Amino acid sequence: MAVPLVLVVLPLGLLFLLSGLIVNTIQAILFVTIRPFSKSFYRRVNRFLAELLWLQLVWVVDWWAGVKVQLHADEETYRSMGKEHALIISNHRSDIDWLIGWILAQRSGCLGSTLAVMKKSSKFLPVIGWSMWFAEYLFLERSWAKDEKTLKWGLQRLKDFPRPFWLALFVEGTRFTPAKLLAAQEYAASQGLPAPRNVLIPRTKGFVSAVSIMRDFVPAIYDTTVIVPKDSPQPTMLRILKGQSSVIHVRMKRHAMSEMPKSDEDVSKWCKDIFVAKDALLDKHLATGTFDEEIRPIGRPVKSLLVTLFWSFLLLFGAIKFFKWTQLLSTWRGVAFTAAGMALVTGVMHVFIMFSQAERSSSAKAARNRVKKE
Repeated sequence: MAVPLVLVVLPLGLLFLLSGLIVNTIQAILFVTIRPFSKSFYRRVNRFLAELLWLQLVWVVDWWAGVKVQLHADEETYRSMGKEHALIISNHRSDIDWLIGWILAQRSGCLGSTLAVMKKSSKFLPVIGWSMWFAEYLFLERSWAKDEKTLKWGLQRLKDFPRPFWLALFVEGTRFTPAKLLAAQEYAASQGLPAPRNVLIPRTKGFVSAVSIMRDFVPAIYDTTVIVPKDSPQPTMLRILKGQSSVIHVRMKRHAMSEMPKSDEDVSKWCKDIFVAKDALLDKHLATGTFDEEIRPIGRPVKSLLVTLFWSFLLLFGAIKFFKWTQLLSTWRGVAFTAAGMALVTGVMHVFIMFSQAERSSSAKAARNRVKKE
């Protein structure tokens, strides 16, 4: 990392990690003491705790980097957002698609009850991965033989969720890259399928299971399409931490769960057809620079700013009291200990950045193998 970036990452990292450890500790205590007796009350309190942590990342995108998210949606979809349980399916284009989902969930009033299907390694990330585990995210190994039971169990336990939730499922199974697109095109040619241009071929087993289990208590599927306009730089976690802006266009379309096909085969075909249509939709966006649906106002609420200021003042006050009480900076040993702590924070933030970029380096061979497994 360059020195200027370290000067940014260090204070942001201290803020997020220290506040996150406080939130994680409270979550752990409630998980042990409250959840065994009242899962509903635990979920309501944990929703508030999760927002106290996740709103800081919303602030980084909204206020620090000034990323502009432009939402396109019809009237029915726009009015329903955040007012009902929903299964969200989306293409996976950038390092921060999950953060874009958090921003839209926050605008819709359901950030604390937003869930997602994530790769298993995510839950081991300090603070953020732990908070996702307490929030009941679903973590899979990307092997259907291992994941089928885990996914079905995770979905069934959402039947009694007390507040409207969004469950995000990236049905492509991995992030879009040129190597993965090439592998998907080769696979499509070998199977007589339409060759994708802007998306990958969806892996439908998880989606079929989700629809089968959730059709009785989730009223809608939101088909979400994400694209970065050609004249805007690709958003990455590194760019955002540097305070560099970007523009992201998102189209959301509500589909009633009651209108979904009944058989597993037809549900799988529905998902594949949606991605064929999504491919054409992205072609049109690349040509025109926009989606057909009306642009809906989502604003930039001050809530994330206020939460970040709250944590900043609280931790600064605590740090001043701590250093006065311990006189840690009055000895070389204390200075060395403090420097080591700051180096650790910088290292953890570096891990976060690298983790967000992990799937961009897949080789064409690895991508082909992943497609063939499906």
